[in-house]
Amino acid sequence: MEQTKQQRVAELTDQLNRYRHEYYNLNAPSVTDEVYDSLFDELARLEQETGICMANSPTQTVGCSVVSELKKTPHPIPLLSLDKTKSISELYDFINGQLILLMLKLDGLTVKLTYEGGKLIEAATRGDGEVGEDITHNSRGISGIPQTIPYQNRLVVTGEAFIHPSDFDALKVSLLDSTGKPYKNGRNLAAGSVRLLDAAACKERRVCFQAFNVLEGFEQYPYKGQRLRCVEQLGFTLCKYLASQKPLKLEDVSAAVKHLQDFAAAQDIPIDGIVLTYNDVAYAKSCGRTGHHYKDGLALKFADDLYETTLCEIEWTPTRTGEIAPVAVFDPVEIDGCQVSRASLHNLSFIEGLELVPGNRIMVSKRNQIIPHIEENLDRGKFALDAVVPRQCPCCGQPTRIHQTEGGTRVVFCDNIGCDTRQLRKFVHFTGQKAMNIVGLSESALEKFIGKGWLHSYMDLYRLDQHRAEITQMEGLGEKSWQNIWDAIQHSRMTTFDRYLISMDIPMIGNTASRALCQQFQGSPEKFEAAVLSRFDFTQLPDIGPTMHANIYHWFRQEENWVLWSELRRFVHIMAYQPPAAGNSSKSTLFTGLTVVVTGKVEPYTREEINAKIESLGAHAGSSVSSRTDYLICGENAGSKLDKARQLGIKILSPNEFFRMAGESA
Repeated sequence: MEQTKQQRVAELTDQLNRYRHEYYNLNAPSVTDEVYDSLFDELARLEQETGICMANSPTQTVGCSVVSELKKTPHPIPLLSLDKTKSISELYDFINGQLILLMLKLDGLTVKLTYEGGKLIEAATRGDGEVGEDITHNSRGISGIPQTIPYQNRLVVTGEAFIHPSDFDALKVSLLDSTGKPYKNGRNLAAGSVRLLDAAACKERRVCFQAFNVLEGFEQYPYKGQRLRCVEQLGFTLCKYLASQKPLKLEDVSAAVKHLQDFAAAQDIPIDGIVLTYNDVAYAKSCGRTGHHYKDGLALKFADDLYETTLCEIEWTPTRTGEIAPVAVFDPVEIDGCQVSRASLHNLSFIEGLELVPGNRIMVSKRNQIIPHIEENLDRGKFALDAVVPRQCPCCGQPTRIHQTEGGTRVVFCDNIGCDTRQLRKFVHFTGQKAMNIVGLSESALEKFIGKGWLHSYMDLYRLDQHRAEITQMEGLGEKSWQNIWDAIQHSRMTTFDRYLISMDIPMIGNTASRALCQQFQGSPEKFEAAVLSRFDFTQLPDIGPTMHANIYHWFRQEENWVLWSELRRFVHIMAYQPPAAGNSSKSTLFTGLTVVVTGKVEPYTREEINAKIESLGAHAGSSVSSRTDYLICGENAGSKLDKARQLGIKILSPNEFFRMAGESA
């Protein structure tokens, strides 16, 4: 009976607000004054009986307020996100025998509500998870937020502010965003609405709130589901969820996901996925967190979110290989809290495939929540090659050409090896941390030296002392800066075979391949040269496939590269090869002799550190997924390697599973 009264309070609040809108704003009341007054009296009586009064209740005489700015407010308990997957089987694996909640992933803006002594004292946005914005003034314009509750202890509830799709369709006709353009989707409109300075304007946006978690309060209950039922009795509308009562099978999870999807569609609720969290609060806390997300849950994303925007221009930039790389510049869109306005267009074939020209309406995503990507062109049929391809290199002004690779990909190319930008990129690579590691020699300094005509080949770096007097007089470069640069150049003279090989910039020969070649030829440039001359089959080595094999021979077929390989040796010393420390690899492990590849971030390790860990277990740390890969360690923000591993049926390990198999705790 008590539950019915609470539901009636929320129902009457929304009903009476609708009648008020019809009367005052539309001049078209649908009920008589007598009916309105009767319902108003019923609501006032129920509010007194239950102790629940919604923030937007018509019984409250307090008007809508206006603030001059949104003040920052910290979150003592960080409002972090959850890790994501697109696979129901991964969602099922995550359960790990625990009781769980499966809940709608509402498509809006996360809001935190704080109550003290039964009164709402603060409403705040999620912000960056650590600090949000105070939107308490707008709480009266958002449906579903109680202003007073019959619970006197501290209560902190999180939920989602969103707009029903049908309401968005009605609102988008007349509302414009901060740039003067129509809102692209209900999520953006909801996010913009709750952050308005004028609460009256927020009230017109039909924003709703549904609770999905209790951060503080009702600590006597050990399960999240119990705490949610408690706040439901305080007048909150809950985000739809299902709670497991026993261990689930994969088909149970699939059926539950389908049920929740159907519910959202029938109830006109915007969602972009399903959230799984552990129901046991103590167990959930024991899972810990990363800097990005809590580990007690996993979000099933239906697809990468798409955002409509307009392509403004295509920028072309020469690379160190001579290929001119295209980048899309478009009207900014907000994705996952970040403003995105640029995305790689990869090559000419990609542009032609989408028929892209400036002015097109395009759909943009953030693939795997990391990389901005153009997914679709909504204005096909207007493509013209001359409208997008530059006739001259944007750096040196020399004519460009369209080149087709062996794989059939069309690219725009600058053949001028003296092109300043192309030269700069090559020197940036050569001096980089993974190559010759000339610390302190910045890109801006290299650009100045190239502009002065002092750097034509890598060997010229080791003759820079000829220009010392001029360098120390250059803006931003004094005697101390020069000495630091020269010391770093001298230090780079002592190097290793793998660094030397990386510095040559042979296409695709990076850390992993150079390390494999270093081990194969004991760090000897002479043995490597002999292998090249004898047509050694490099594909027999781990991580070197036919393309890398061909790249090595193609590079050495060019006379200027042989000269570089030999001449630079006069300026540097390649140190004697030091085999990797045996470490644990002297003992047999579950990974001994296997190839293990990593994708994504495995905290707290850098990529080099986790690869070193893999090597210490007697395994080979691969750089790419192939049929020879035995395991893929899938960390946070996994990339395309995960998709390829699934296609090949390769065993995928979470970081925790890897560490357990290695005999360590995560």
